[in-house]
Amino acid sequence: MATTSILITGAGGRMGQTLIAIALEADDLALAGTIDREGSPALGKDAGTLCGRDKAQIIVSSCLRESLASTAGQNPIVIDFTAPGASLDHARLCAEHGAGLVLGTTGFTDEQDAELIALSKNLPMVKAGNMSTGVTLLSALVEQVAARLDDSFDIEITESHHRHKVDAPSGTALLLGEAAATGRNISLKDNSQRARDGITGARQPGTIGFQAIRGGAIIGDHDVLFAGESETITLSHRALNRGVFAHGAMRAARWLSQNGTGLRDAGHYSMKSVLNL
Repeated sequence: MATTSILITGAGGRMGQTLIAIALEADDLALAGTIDREGSPALGKDAGTLCGRDKAQIIVSSCLRESLASTAGQNPIVIDFTAPGASLDHARLCAEHGAGLVLGTTGFTDEQDAELIALSKNLPMVKAGNMSTGVTLLSALVEQVAARLDDSFDIEITESHHRHKVDAPSGTALLLGEAAATGRNISLKDNSQRARDGITGARQPGTIGFQAIRGGAIIGDHDVLFAGESETITLSHRALNRGVFAHGAMRAARWLSQNGTGLRDAGHYSMKSVLNL
């Protein structure tokens, strides 16, 4: 059986540990390296014991470049859920070393997104604000509903996350907003309402509103409300654990590596491509 060679960044974080555990359990995935930032308490630890499993004989290091060099010829896929600046550095290294990249980081600036798109000309990359299969299907439904309802239906997107999340709206909320805007054939940037406070006046027709909730240990809840004069439609997704994102990332890695047989052509892919939507 061909295997997909995996390198996981952000190994010491909650998402990194979830990714490591899932990779170690899969027969068709080969965990080839784990990486974390300089100064991380995870450095020097065995990746298996780090995530509560048996020893994997893979030590967490701080140098992705060395890990990529050591896996040359294996068509490795880097899975990255870290932070925008670090993720951009990792993308540059992947392009330099001929690796694939599954990118689940959110919060990129317009300039960083533009560089990632430019890098994808020499890099097979799956980038998504949410790697979950359910959210990918939800975004397709949101686009279809938005396309079939006129702007007498107001669109509001509500997202809830744990207290430690640093960006708002979430990448998933923006993904859903883009789906709604695509369905209505409008620009999200020109038609989004990010916050309301004080005497705001009446809602502008056709805008897409966002509300962000932060608290506790909420993994990720998202609701898209279509509110008309006489009826409402709500499309929702609830993440019950981080495994849904990790399993989606592994599915994307398998797709990028064509199940270990060789990397796909360079390009900027989404989870819709992975699910053939």
